[in-house]
Amino acid sequence: MKKVLLTGISGYIGLHCATELLKKGYSVRGSLRNLDKSAKVVDAIKKEIDPLDNLEFCELDLLEDKGWDKAMNGCEFVLHVASPYITTEPKDPNILIKPAIEGTQRALNAAKKAGIKRIVVTSSVVSMLGDANQSININENTWSNVEARNVSSYAKSKTLAEKSAWDFINNQDNTKLELTVINPGPVFGPSLNGNTDGASMKMFKEMLDGKMPLLPQSSINMSDVRDIAQIHVQALENPNAAGKRFIVTTENPYKFQDIAQVLKDNGYKKVSTKEAPNFFLNFMSYFVSDIRGMRPFIGKTYTADVTNTKEVFNWQPIKLEKTVLDTAKSLE
Repeated sequence: MKKVLLTGISGYIGLHCATELLKKGYSVRGSLRNLDKSAKVVDAIKKEIDPLDNLEFCELDLLEDKGWDKAMNGCEFVLHVASPYITTEPKDPNILIKPAIEGTQRALNAAKKAGIKRIVVTSSVVSMLGDANQSININENTWSNVEARNVSSYAKSKTLAEKSAWDFINNQDNTKLELTVINPGPVFGPSLNGNTDGASMKMFKEMLDGKMPLLPQSSINMSDVRDIAQIHVQALENPNAAGKRFIVTTENPYKFQDIAQVLKDNGYKKVSTKEAPNFFLNFMSYFVSDIRGMRPFIGKTYTADVTNTKEVFNWQPIKLEKTVLDTAKSLE
């Protein structure tokens, strides 16, 4: 049985990647910053599949060298999902940037040293937004300009971490480590542990609870966490996936108002479908850190080209309505 090191197993995407790996017959070694969380991880995964003896844990920190070489021992592949995230815009961008870059570099160096064949890294469409000041079509060749005024600290962290990964791969010598990068959009879908700490899920829960009377005016391609996990796992051994970036989102962009309308139409009465004026959100972004992080999306429409992802993996995105309703059901 092939063993995969999965960093960040306790996270929203990490838990779904773990269940998908186990369902596909892989053995999983999941990394945690604190092994005390392992029991909760097992409980969440058991909602989808009994891991039996095919799940183990190791302790890793993105900012520390300790444990990385040992974690790679016996593994054939790596899914590097772990990345720092906070919903507010920090005063010091390095709170996000430093661990994102250093964690990615530690994963790559240890994988290379251990003779790992391929590493799949989780990035984001926020690394593809250009100057984040106009509506654009996102594709595998677009990058966010980290010097642009509207680019958030989170977008900078994902962009710089991903670029550092490609630089590492492109400057290799001797044995070649293969890299595949997955770029999701705002992520929804059922939560296996009920955690709503991520920005998308936090917003979703506030919509359900009627705590978001006004929605931001923006359109972007949304992602289902189950699609993301599926493509991560398929990317491990697909011969056509090496050396590429893959956008994993809906084919069409949607507004947060579209999500709210699906909920409203299906009996979630507390949900508001009213949109906030763009000038108001832009003004408030100077004072409220939660809104400041959304500045690149206010009043913009981002479309994403998922053609390559569909062709390489013979994949069709989950419909938005199913994503929305399954998410709501998991949070009830």
